[in-house]
Amino acid sequence: MVKVIAQSFIVVCVLLSSVFAYDNQVHASTDQWEKIKERGELRVGLSADYAPMEFERTVKGKREYAGIDIEIAKKIAKDHNVQLKIVNMQFDSLLGALKTGKIDMIISGMTPTAERKKEVDFSDNYMTVEQKVVIRKVDKQKYQSLEDLANKRIGAQKQTTQEELAQTEIEGADVQSLTRLPEVILSLKSNKIDAMVMDSAVGKAYLQQNKDLTFSDASFADSEKQTAIALPKESPELMDRVNGSIKEIKNQNLLPQYEKNAADAMQNDGNFISKYGSFFVTGLKNTILISIIGVAFGAIFGSFFALMKIGSIRILKWFSTIYIEFLRGTPLLVQVFLVYFGTTAVLGWDISAFICGAIALVINCSAYIAEIIRAGINAVDKGQTEAARSLGLNYRQTMRHVIMPQAIKNILPALGNEFVTVIKESSIISVIGVSEIMFNAQVVQGASFDPFTPLIIAAILYFILTFTLSRIMNYFEGRLKASD
Repeated sequence: MVKVIAQSFIVVCVLLSSVFAYDNQVHASTDQWEKIKERGELRVGLSADYAPMEFERTVKGKREYAGIDIEIAKKIAKDHNVQLKIVNMQFDSLLGALKTGKIDMIISGMTPTAERKKEVDFSDNYMTVEQKVVIRKVDKQKYQSLEDLANKRIGAQKQTTQEELAQTEIEGADVQSLTRLPEVILSLKSNKIDAMVMDSAVGKAYLQQNKDLTFSDASFADSEKQTAIALPKESPELMDRVNGSIKEIKNQNLLPQYEKNAADAMQNDGNFISKYGSFFVTGLKNTILISIIGVAFGAIFGSFFALMKIGSIRILKWFSTIYIEFLRGTPLLVQVFLVYFGTTAVLGWDISAFICGAIALVINCSAYIAEIIRAGINAVDKGQTEAARSLGLNYRQTMRHVIMPQAIKNILPALGNEFVTVIKESSIISVIGVSEIMFNAQVVQGASFDPFTPLIIAAILYFILTFTLSRIMNYFEGRLKASD
């Protein structure tokens, strides 16, 4: 925990001084294979909500990744005698993670495009997929061609080939891009959009579980797309090794076996709770832990900055004011990304997603709690300070024995509200792969092809946490009032 505090303070200094203006070439000086070999671990980034390409499942109570891309990742790691580590995060965060060194490669059904090639290199193609339009069955006769979809609301996953096709080949389309594929499916099922674009392999898996959806007869002029592995720039040795494994996959015709393995892993072998209950339990534990870290260390930092702001030392007042206003004036989501990518790009720290998420929550909470504590201190009658000083107490003794005990009573309700807020806002750190409630709900969405039920369970868990905490805070408030 001390490590989290120290790292949080350093990260804040970096945020305020440089706002992470870093050189994109910092990780290009050394072939990425050298770093992989040195650590003995291959970190593969993907978005595990894309069955049969990649998804999570439970086997004998243990969670594991499965899918075609997972099989390819396992082969590459085995071919080159390194351990495989899967880094699961949202698809639109993968390129940033690769460029900042959080992961070594992306194997997530990614199609090489001109824009992506400016940022990363791509291996040889390993698979061809066809892009299809998915619609509601009741609209089967209504949307039979791309012309029928003109000027309609078309859904797609953000920063994907499907998004590009919807924008370029459907005339006047109102393209609504969402972060994750299950969210697009849910939008289609709830009539928020008229159709969506997805690749045929993934589409077949979803259609088997969502009987009210079907493929449209509409077809794209350039419907077949190649998928490849994204690699860091200037890493020729890593590129050669990856291409060598892909060549073996093609020569030995291993893809059909990988597809069969993925299909077998997708088979329904139990009820919803038995298959996915452990996902929500894990998410619940991590949400509670990271929320406690955020509020506890946020209160420690916040106390220091509150005292600095009301103190008489001008430079400390300025620093605390800048700190508080910057963090209160920027979204938590931005802070999460700055910490996650910036700790590697600027500071060169290889910190886990959980620690990065905790640091982001700590520094965010500290700014709000600093203002809560400052307001609580200012609410104490100034006569209390004058009386304490007249009795011979110095400033530190006055704050410790007279002012702070009364201030704590004043700020307890606001501090409880901040704790409730942190529990709910912890869902934001799911974007970097922290396994809290919302992240696990999204994983279950992808594994079960059910976009709605996991959200209901997540909402219930958040409500239980916040309602319980509210009752506890009300109890302590009542005890404090009784002491009056």
